[in-house]
Amino acid sequence: MCRNIKTLANFTPPATDEEIRASALQFVRKLSGCNRPSRANEAAFDRAVGEVFDSARRLIDSLTTNAPPRDRDEEARKARERSRERFGQPGATG
Repeated sequence: MCRNIKTLANFTPPATDEEIRASALQFVRKLSGCNRPSRANEAAFDRAVGEVFDSARRLIDSLTTNAPPRDRDEEARKARERSRERFGQPGATG
């Protein structure tokens, strides 16, 4: 799976359309193997992003869980901590 696509389900506040569209774009980029489509493929690329967005929005809106919603700020803090552990302290020389 593409590392840039983030989990969007079960968050407070819920995922925004902008977040879902960004994930759809990353997914289509990964599938197509290109960051920007040629003019000849632009319409197909944009249509795919729209279709993936629509499917993802429906999926996220229809998922149910008994788990409490995750807090965005707390998850971001955990991600920063994992990054520090993986890559070291920013500005540190080694």
